[in-house]
Amino acid sequence: MTAIVRGAWVLSMDAEVGALRDGAVAIAADGSIATVGPAAELLAAHPEAEVVGDGNGIVMPGMINAHTHLSECLIAGMGETASLFEWFERVVNPAGKVITREEMRIGTELKAVEMLRSGITTVNDMTCHRNLGAAVTPGAVDGLAAMGMRGVVSFGAENAYPGAPGTEAFMAEHHELAARIEPEPLIDFRIGIGTVLGISTELFEQTVAAGREHGWAVHTHLAEVREEITESRLRFGHGTIEESARMGLLDLPVIAGHCIWCTERDIGLLARHGVGVAHNPVANMILGSGVCPVPRLRREGVDVALGTDGAASNDSQDMFGALKCAALLQKVHSLDPAAIDAATVLEMATLGGARALGIDSRVGSLTAGKRADVVLLDGATPELATIHDPFQQVVYCATARCVAEVWVDGARRVSGGEVVGVDLSVLTDVAREAAIELAVRAGLGGESVYAGPGRLRREDQALA
Repeated sequence: MTAIVRGAWVLSMDAEVGALRDGAVAIAADGSIATVGPAAELLAAHPEAEVVGDGNGIVMPGMINAHTHLSECLIAGMGETASLFEWFERVVNPAGKVITREEMRIGTELKAVEMLRSGITTVNDMTCHRNLGAAVTPGAVDGLAAMGMRGVVSFGAENAYPGAPGTEAFMAEHHELAARIEPEPLIDFRIGIGTVLGISTELFEQTVAAGREHGWAVHTHLAEVREEITESRLRFGHGTIEESARMGLLDLPVIAGHCIWCTERDIGLLARHGVGVAHNPVANMILGSGVCPVPRLRREGVDVALGTDGAASNDSQDMFGALKCAALLQKVHSLDPAAIDAATVLEMATLGGARALGIDSRVGSLTAGKRADVVLLDGATPELATIHDPFQQVVYCATARCVAEVWVDGARRVSGGEVVGVDLSVLTDVAREAAIELAVRAGLGGESVYAGPGRLRREDQALA
């Protein structure tokens, strides 16, 4: 054993193991979970192992951020009054035209710190950009690999815009990304479709064909906003979920962000095709997109995961914010405090996310033989000093300040609340300069004070 991680509670998220009071997790030298059980038994069996935790905290699986856009890591905090389509035009698309691979790497490393410090060990990224030919998307892989995070990376291809290059340029980026990921033991590839409405029929067909040929899974967005469904019905005669099924996309393994504006037929299609849904409550509220029918999807057997969404639409990568909002949003939307409970929400952020991504044989629960993606929450914090119900304590009370230790694949990535091997002052200085340069090149002066007046009110400008 390399370490025994002990807590007042171990929330294994494994149905057979359950929640253990005064439990522990033993991490083996090969980076796997050796055993999960009562702390006294593990300590007696392995007296040579390092013991981490004073027995007052909560041990849980590393959380899985099932949907984000690492291409937005340097452009957070803009466009708060915009709907989704307005936000694309005001913030995301201008930055996406000029972002570089190096800026992708820097931004990814910056937000990887935020994710690790909020208990995220796996992230499912869709990098979206229009700087074709610049090999931008592999920058996300560079950053995740440098930070020792587990990840899934895709390029969110969209070519239905003026001046878009030929289809071959988009397919080339998919293949280049897959080649960059191949030697990385902790990172998987998915082929991406940004949106059904944003992609030509030719590129859609080639994407599905490539998925079939190479056995690639898919990352996309579906039924995010009402305007999307209206335009889809006018164009195709049905919504984007039905169009995805018609095009054969749902015959591949798919995880789809949002799935808010679903008909009963849509939900049936998602369930029959085994589509995983990534729920992003914070971003959905900021953009005024709507409320995902999480309880309805789960009743039909759809695997629902939890995501932060992009760093510019959330505008953070903090999983504890997503946890709490996921619970509260369902309760207030249905006017029913029993609409969803804390254990369900935590399952969405752990094992549910792993199932939706098809990686539940490796991660998602504290199960002997799985990889050791483990989080220890500190019981010596105001949030967790008293633990009446550990699930409610994690979902409603805990914050990123409670994260004391994090292991990814058995390697300690957070110790004492800080990311191992990262000089944060240096990284933030580098990221700040990169963000300024990107905002200026993208012409974001109407949104960012780095590039112009931004959107500050007149009195705020005087104070600034």
